[in-house]
Amino acid sequence: MKQIVLFERHIALGAKMVPFAGFEMPIQYSSILEEHSAVREGVGLFDLSHMGEFEIGGSGAKRFLQKVTINDVARLEVGQAQYTAICNENGGIIDDCVLYRQEDDYLLVVNASNIVKDYNWLKKHQTKDILLRDISDETTLIAVQGPDSHALLQNLSGGSVSGNLSFYHHATTMIDGIKIFSARTGYTGELGYELYLRNDDADSLWNALMAAGESFGVKPVGLGARDTLRLEMGYSLYGNELDELTTPLEAGLGWITKLDKGNFIGRDAILRLKSAGISRKLVAFEMEERGIPRNSYPILRDGAQVGQVTSGTFSPSLKKGIGMGFVVAEYGKPGSKIAISIRGAGVNAVIVKLPFWDSGTLRKGIE
Repeated sequence: MKQIVLFERHIALGAKMVPFAGFEMPIQYSSILEEHSAVREGVGLFDLSHMGEFEIGGSGAKRFLQKVTINDVARLEVGQAQYTAICNENGGIIDDCVLYRQEDDYLLVVNASNIVKDYNWLKKHQTKDILLRDISDETTLIAVQGPDSHALLQNLSGGSVSGNLSFYHHATTMIDGIKIFSARTGYTGELGYELYLRNDDADSLWNALMAAGESFGVKPVGLGARDTLRLEMGYSLYGNELDELTTPLEAGLGWITKLDKGNFIGRDAILRLKSAGISRKLVAFEMEERGIPRNSYPILRDGAQVGQVTSGTFSPSLKKGIGMGFVVAEYGKPGSKIAISIRGAGVNAVIVKLPFWDSGTLRKGIE
């Protein structure tokens, strides 16, 4: 297991550390419920340094990224970010990721469990006009999430970090001599910022954020609450909803799959699937009775299995069980009644539109 730079800091804060994607990561500090509520109502601090970061430059960078990702890189302006995915030739999802366009190059942020796989895939398709560098081991990522995240950063830096960043935009700035690449994408459904920086500056920034956030009741947040927060928004998790046997159309990611942008890896297979029609689809559901759905539980309709749960939990915000899973496409219409097999008993549920939680501050304007 790799140790993130702030490992000792998390131990001092009482974190319970667990293996995750090859790293020892904090799953919780106090309780998942308390940390979840802190992000929904105030502000929480996440160490996400297990994520992978690749710098991609060179004269052919845009052409290269158009080939290896499914969204339209040509639409990205300097200072913007884009949610996208990397697919194999069969249209299966190798990874979902966020792409940032900088002045002279691009930053591609990938899932921790896929760093080596993704890098090898990109190297396989690299040409002489492409500069590709894995900076994951030298980069710390700290996320500040919650309605008070902007105020906390204002308190710390006079607004130089958060500024007036719009949703899915980024900027580079300084705090006390620390160079910060700050982005506003988020994974919680609340207003928030991701701060990328050198490992050497991680301890100083973490301490400064905790001190600046004291008046806001800031809490460190682990992977446990990160999962309940993302699930309330209906965000897919690689390895659960997404994998190499699942296409973007099946996973509800048609909106980032730009089939009209020209050729890219997986396009032909996705076009064939679109023409034939998908046989299964990812859906969201809420429990209508007491019960907590979990990964791999069967999804039933009229007593017969029509799918399987990929993610499920008790929603701290909605006070009910929620989940996502794949079902036979014809049974995936919102409003459809289903049941989740929990310990051998069918517990009633209903398919709903996402997000589950629609009262967040994710797209809130900054005043």
